[in-house]
Amino acid sequence: MRLRTTSYLIAAALGSLALYPAASAWAQTSPAVAKAAAPVAAAAAQKTQKHATVEGITEYRLANGLRVLLAPDASKPTTTVNITYLVGSRHENYGETGMAHLLEHMVFKGTPSRGNIMQELGKRGMQFNGTTFYDRTNYFETFPASEENLTWALEMEADRMVNSYVARKDLETEFSVVRNEMESGENNPQRSLWQAMAATAYDWHNYGKSTIGARTDVEGVKIENLQAFYRAHYQPDNAVLLVSGKFDAAKTLAQIEQVFGAIPRPTRQLQPTYTLDPVQNGAREVSVNRVGDTQLAAVLYHTPASSHADSAAVAALAEILGNSPNGRLHKLLVEGKKAVSVAPWNFELAEPGYLMFMAELGKDQKLAEARKALQDALENLKKNPITEAELKRAKASWLSDFDKTLNDPQRLGVQLSESIASGDWRLFFLARDRMEALTVKDVQRVAENYFKESNRTYGQFVPTKAPDRAVLPAPVDVAKLVEGYQGRAAVAEGENFDVSPANIDKRTLRTALPNGMKLALTAKKTRGETVQGVLRLDFGDAKSLFGQATASGLTAELLSRGTAKLSRAELAAKLDELKARLNVSGSGQSVNVQFDTVRKNLPALLELLRDVLRTPSFPAQEFELAVKESLTAIDAQRSEPQALASQALSKARDVYPKGDVRAFQSFDESAAQLKALKLEDVKRFWSQFYGADNAKLALVGDFDNAEVQAQLKTLFGDWKSKSKYARLSSESAPAKPGAIQLEAPDKANAFYIALLPLTLKDDAPDYVPLAIVNKVLGGGVKSRLLDRLRQKEGISYGAGSQLSAGSFEPVGAEILFAIYAPQNLERLKTGVSEELSRLVKDGISETELVDAKKALLEQLKIGRAQDVALAAGLVSQLHTGRTMAFTAEREAQIEKITLDEVNKTLRRAIDPAQFLHIYAGDFAGAAKKAAEAAAAAAPAKP
Repeated sequence: MRLRTTSYLIAAALGSLALYPAASAWAQTSPAVAKAAAPVAAAAAQKTQKHATVEGITEYRLANGLRVLLAPDASKPTTTVNITYLVGSRHENYGETGMAHLLEHMVFKGTPSRGNIMQELGKRGMQFNGTTFYDRTNYFETFPASEENLTWALEMEADRMVNSYVARKDLETEFSVVRNEMESGENNPQRSLWQAMAATAYDWHNYGKSTIGARTDVEGVKIENLQAFYRAHYQPDNAVLLVSGKFDAAKTLAQIEQVFGAIPRPTRQLQPTYTLDPVQNGAREVSVNRVGDTQLAAVLYHTPASSHADSAAVAALAEILGNSPNGRLHKLLVEGKKAVSVAPWNFELAEPGYLMFMAELGKDQKLAEARKALQDALENLKKNPITEAELKRAKASWLSDFDKTLNDPQRLGVQLSESIASGDWRLFFLARDRMEALTVKDVQRVAENYFKESNRTYGQFVPTKAPDRAVLPAPVDVAKLVEGYQGRAAVAEGENFDVSPANIDKRTLRTALPNGMKLALTAKKTRGETVQGVLRLDFGDAKSLFGQATASGLTAELLSRGTAKLSRAELAAKLDELKARLNVSGSGQSVNVQFDTVRKNLPALLELLRDVLRTPSFPAQEFELAVKESLTAIDAQRSEPQALASQALSKARDVYPKGDVRAFQSFDESAAQLKALKLEDVKRFWSQFYGADNAKLALVGDFDNAEVQAQLKTLFGDWKSKSKYARLSSESAPAKPGAIQLEAPDKANAFYIALLPLTLKDDAPDYVPLAIVNKVLGGGVKSRLLDRLRQKEGISYGAGSQLSAGSFEPVGAEILFAIYAPQNLERLKTGVSEELSRLVKDGISETELVDAKKALLEQLKIGRAQDVALAAGLVSQLHTGRTMAFTAEREAQIEKITLDEVNKTLRRAIDPAQFLHIYAGDFAGAAKKAAEAAAAAAPAKP
């Protein structure tokens, strides 16, 4: 189970229209006609067996081998359909790397009965994704709970299980999309180092190969091989279907029996994988040398499969050693000024995986020192054994994340996919039991067994005369391990909450404290008695804040790094104890705090929030560290195409004088101000500006209104800022049409962004029409820009547009963006130019209008169904003086808008000639490669 540990799962790309119908006995029994096959479905239903129930989740098994998990939760107004296929890059043969991931792209291309699935999902405004990793491929859709949505999702998943187009004609386009995804990953230093280390650590096992695959394999794959791979693995006996959230369990099971039960059980037999690496017999090293500004040092150790009993101790070690700020490595490397950050990456897999620790260094820090510190800390634990206090804190942190996962149906579904891929979904609960039972002796034994030089992979190979080998345990019989497992009582369910604007207004108490602090309290029963909170502090004015931009940002950053009562480490441990999160961020004249916990711990968390805001200690060591982290972050961005383009865009939009907190700052200016900042500047800023008299706070979840009001009055009711507050207005720069091209050497991926300033408020008559236009142009997966650049041209993994508008001043913009390879610059320019011209010339169609309306309305509804988003929205309403009545009116405007109104507004507001286009990438390098290729292809001179 992967909790609180960094794991860079290679996200699956999405597909486009295709024409090849897969050969299958199911091809004539698609969901479109499944109801006509009632006798078959009825026969399947008779053989459906209830297999196991654990803590509110029940597994059923259909006659055709499909495993079904039902996890109903009436408190969540959304439903998630999640299907996991037990196939990933581990199952690929020689020459087929990336096939599982490529196939995941292809099954979004559609089926004979429903066309392009990605576009159909976009029309319905559903949240969805597909991901591929070592042991599994996973797809999910989340949508507002309704029989219509659930029926469509179930029928769609059954349909594409065996009827997907996997067509030769679509491969060329998808090759380009996957190549662009590869190039995007190559720009990431952490991912590049991770992939190189995994390849070095494994001799034979496919865990040593990147899930995205080798470029030559992806480009050279035969369509017949891909079709055979699809027909072999995308079958009911190799899949686990999970439905979670709000739904009728009995009706849904019957529907699954009808829709999926009609699919015949395949006659083929899948062969289990059997390749395991031999015991590693010496330390290994690898070095990745590329242009950039980020230094990284990492060590990797082989560990047992996630089903093995030792996996709990490995997870605890990841916390004890790698946690920030409490972990040993943070204290040794970060506080010891050998690195600016360190994090654990724990890969808990179906077969022996690995635990990796990666440190990021500043420019002036030494890789050799960081390496020695990492290896000494990890491989000398016998001299410095794990303590009871460390294990207690690690357990609290891990178990807190477990509870949060269990209380979130969408997150639970995704996490169960990992357990399913490791052998059985019940491993999810067994991991918790093992963590609770873990002893210091267990953790110490595991650390000494696996953290050995001979089991280590670093940047270079170092031979040893007397290898001390780490022998991994034998495979685990998971079925025997979990046989008869009962688990515990299911967590308390929440209420069936109506997320309509009218009901939210009815259930929300809006009031104020004596000092003027505004409150919006929406009390309701939630699964696991969870509570979400958002707080915003506003302070100062343009004059008093002049020259304070850097102090403002760093003051907010330091708030959670220590209070008068607790150090940074103690504060983090207290949050884990309370099963809580508290994140503080700020800039300019505002600070934002997001927090969550459970009902019984809310009073203690609010007291902790008071201490963080009102009695910060501003430790000198943390100030120095925060400055170092910020400088390192700036350096890491200097050569990145997206950062370079974004800086150019911000500069073009800037209208404020230097020193104004709203003014643009270059990388050099930001770095210079950070270096000049003193700790006393931060303390002075907090003392002068912080207070709650212009604060807004929203709570959503399980709490008592009266108790919360009384406590908030005690904690914040007398807290006022020493400086007067006047909201900073937004000002707009005139359009600056043209193009800017920026060089980013040695970067495989390029970035494009474009700006059209708009005179627009979010309550203006033009707003809804332009929101529709933006949705059609690039506001979702079913959009003209993505269709053109990804589906048709195959040159971009991600492209789209965004519309912004002011709530107070008419300051808005339409922004376009895309990633692409630098050699495709001219194709990108042509594609964007033609789509903008076509948009203005032809307008949008009636079909596009209908689809955009539905998607916008569904997205608004989903946002209100997520408690943290609802809390943020309520704070925004307190700031703008609005209520949910504004949201209801917005939805009414969307529903009644006409095609003529949209197209008239479009032609009046959008002028393609007024866009500023910014391109950042290695264009010189691409031109050089093209010239070399042309020269090589030219006939030799006589």
